Amino acid sequence: MAWVYLIIAGIFEWGWPVGLKLGWTDKGVNFSWLLFAIACMTISGTLLLIAQRTIPIGTAYAVWTGLGAVGTFLIGVMFFGDSATLARFFFIGLIVVGIVGLKLSSTH
Repeated sequence: MAWVYLIIAGIFEWGWPVGLKLGWTDKGVNFSWLLFAIACMTISGTLLLIAQRTIPIGTAYAVWTGLGAVGTFLIGVMFFGDSATLARFFFIGLIVVGIVGLKLSSTH
């Protein structure tokens, strides 16, 4: 169950960069998006805390940040016009390989 919490925590990691990006723009502050970001941070951190009770801290943190990075990268490409070069996808793929490798080599 700890891995499920960790994956959900990683998904909530996607919310706070999006909330911050949409919450602070050239048009001013959008408090709804900033509150969304804070809620995502809180939920993500809480689920990481629960997952770390079983999963080693280094593994949990690496997977959590990796899932956050990969998901945020994809959101950036799909919705914010971020660069979608082959090199960027290759290096994000390396992060995915690392996440899978940590899961496969985990004893929990």
